[in-house]
Amino acid sequence: MIVLIIFSFIAGVVTILSPCILPVLPIVLSSSLSGGKRRPIGVIVGFILSFTFFTLFLSLIVSLLKIPAELLRYFAVLTIFFFGLSLLIPGTQIFIEKIFSKISKYVPQQTNREGFLGGILIGLSIGLLWTPCVGPILASVISLAITGTVSSTAFFITLAYSLGTAIPMFIILKTGRRIFVASPGLISRTKNIQQVFGVIMIITAIMIFFNLDRSLQSYLLDKFPQYGVGLTKIEDNEKVRSALEDMGGKVKQQNLGRPMFKELQNLGPAPELIVGGQWFNLAGNKPFTLQDKRGEVILIDFWTYTCINCIRTLPYLSSWHEKYKDKGLTIIGVHSPEFEFEKEAQNVQAAIDDFKIPYPVMQDNDFATWRAYNNRYWPAKYLIDKDGNIRYYHFGEGDYDKTESAIQALLAEAGQDLSQMKIGNEQYKTVSATPELYLGYGRAEHLSSPEKIIPNKLISYTKPSFFPDNSFAFEGGVVVGEEYSAPSSGSKLYLKFEAKDVYLVMRSKNGQSGSIRVILDGDVVGSNGGEDVKNGIVTIQNDRLYKLIKLSESGRHELKLEFLDGNVELFAFTFG
Repeated sequence: MIVLIIFSFIAGVVTILSPCILPVLPIVLSSSLSGGKRRPIGVIVGFILSFTFFTLFLSLIVSLLKIPAELLRYFAVLTIFFFGLSLLIPGTQIFIEKIFSKISKYVPQQTNREGFLGGILIGLSIGLLWTPCVGPILASVISLAITGTVSSTAFFITLAYSLGTAIPMFIILKTGRRIFVASPGLISRTKNIQQVFGVIMIITAIMIFFNLDRSLQSYLLDKFPQYGVGLTKIEDNEKVRSALEDMGGKVKQQNLGRPMFKELQNLGPAPELIVGGQWFNLAGNKPFTLQDKRGEVILIDFWTYTCINCIRTLPYLSSWHEKYKDKGLTIIGVHSPEFEFEKEAQNVQAAIDDFKIPYPVMQDNDFATWRAYNNRYWPAKYLIDKDGNIRYYHFGEGDYDKTESAIQALLAEAGQDLSQMKIGNEQYKTVSATPELYLGYGRAEHLSSPEKIIPNKLISYTKPSFFPDNSFAFEGGVVVGEEYSAPSSGSKLYLKFEAKDVYLVMRSKNGQSGSIRVILDGDVVGSNGGEDVKNGIVTIQNDRLYKLIKLSESGRHELKLEFLDGNVELFAFTFG
């Protein structure tokens, strides 16, 4: 834990140079030139409390209160806006001071008068808006927090990161204030300077509210691709990786073609299966437990049927089933759904039929088995030996020969003669440079349309003049829900990607089939269309993954989807 705390603190110190936090820096600087001498201390204390708390518990708060995560962000933006307004318009400042005076009875008078309370509020807001380009340590903590696993280790790591970040922030605050106080020319223009910084805070708040800060980040990274690249590499070393494994939180990989692998060793007893739905492909329709399979080698595969990374592993799993089923290997697919419609048993059965999965599959709709294994990835494979102990795991795609070697090793331990069976040498290579893109507000991070998302409301979106790579934009009326977007008839979606294949998870709306025209680089798709596109049109009837584009090689392209009716719901793009 000490190693992670130390490196997390160092990462926090250098994060001030991160391109992802540039839009927030004007707020930090502006807050240093108003209020009393204790204002900077209030800002720092508020930031540390806010960033630490919301990093660890935001997912839990959103889940318990049933509110959009963006609501807290909007509150922070509104706070920044009013502080900027108080600098610009004296009357507003008097109004805010009256509000503070009602709170001041709970705060020492000297502290309140010198701006400590106001600094606290600004710091709390900055903590909500602070979205650094995190490295593996904080990424691991965040992945734990999403699944509700917040330990004392995670708390101290996040606190160390906050403290590290607070140091350069405090230096900026104090330096800006000292320069201001030491210059008679600036002192004489205090009112005008405060108004200028009030305008800066207001503009910054508006930019963040309309997500223009993300466009600025994309623009900077597009123009200066190496900017900030080395910052997270501070944490990329063997000591950190080892400590993360001990904590139980592996690093979330954007590239699932570069999986994590652990050599065979005894990792302890395998948790029992906890069924959350139905079983499929059962011999004689008889459910079983891991205890029932004692003496056999078990491979548990966590998957979900719209995950392209999962889908690409299915042929290997089916091949291993056929190859080793008579040698004592049992493969169990644990279907842990990413989207609500994936919980429907009939949809899972249809996917099993489509992918020709021959081994047993159980539903894990409540993520009970997922949590029992402390899992955080799709796909994820766990190998269990004849005595019921986990001996190997693998996250993501790739390393199929290593996984098969592990299977053979455990079968040999169980007394099987595999001397005549060769290990396949197939290799997987990721050709996509574009990450998964989610189209619901719950996880939408790459929407380039300038309009802000208002959850579950019909909004008219526009295509921006600057359209960065690896992002998407709407044009026309679209309702954005938590998990999916529902475009109106006549609206369009634009996507800039770098990949060979493009998939889109979709379902029809209200049981009615929907139609979409698929256009690639200005032309209606023909031979470059995926299996689900006929004469340039894809028809959506079932809830599943649709293949839209199939190219001979990976490249940069722009995809345009024209919605011919309002009967489609869009969940996520994946790429190959």
